[in-house]
Amino acid sequence: MSISAQFVLALAHAQEPGAGTIDRRGTMADAAAEPVSSVAPLLAGRVSATQRWSKVTFLHWRVDPSRVAPLLPAGLVPDEFDGTSWVGLIPFALDRATVFGSPPVPFFGTFVEVNVRLYAVDALGRRGVVFVSLEASRLAAVVAANALFSLPYKWSRTSLGVSAGVYHYSARRHLAGSLHTDIVVRPRATRVDADPLADFLTARWALFTHVRARTIRLRNHHEPWALHPAELARLDDTLLAAAGFPGLAARPPDSVLYSPGVTTRFGLAD
Repeated sequence: MSISAQFVLALAHAQEPGAGTIDRRGTMADAAAEPVSSVAPLLAGRVSATQRWSKVTFLHWRVDPSRVAPLLPAGLVPDEFDGTSWVGLIPFALDRATVFGSPPVPFFGTFVEVNVRLYAVDALGRRGVVFVSLEASRLAAVVAANALFSLPYKWSRTSLGVSAGVYHYSARRHLAGSLHTDIVVRPRATRVDADPLADFLTARWALFTHVRARTIRLRNHHEPWALHPAELARLDDTLLAAAGFPGLAARPPDSVLYSPGVTTRFGLAD
């Protein structure tokens, strides 16, 4: 079993009935959104798993909130910055994965992932990520994450190549080869600091997902991102269109960022 499969099994076993759930009737009228912070709040309780996310690129596009709202689980509304919602295409390398203090798991705990994600707020004003798709090369993780937590992992052939400061990410979905992405970026040496938009897009300390007729929230914690501006040299992508955003990949992203990475710790639903 892969590290991701072990992680979601542990969460499913440990989660109490009703913990971390969001009333289907909840709306943003119930609470104002919590402040955006580049520093993660502490996790409550035991750390259930850790992962290293390395060589992370953040591509983001502005979209009208009306395009995002239908794709969100019940009880959530689009999170907005400067009057718009945002769609992210995020490739990175995952490794050094552990569960409940185990040593890092070889092979199954190492792969390249590419996700399409949105941003949402729940009825309590808590911010989080909603994944529309996640490409990964470990089939066991794909099956377990889909079955237990309705996370839309897709089994894909993924890779990352680095040469002369240029990063080339690719993913091609098995049994659906027309669904793919090829991303080439050049990070710059300068740092991005005290940027409210960068924090809004990257400082996300939870994910939302819909499981067995309820929306749950799963927490994570890591050090603040070390962010750099980056140049998008090439993008050939159909994942965004498949996620519900046709034509988006045809125009340049509104934000391109890069980070060497962070070590992430996961808690249980809160």
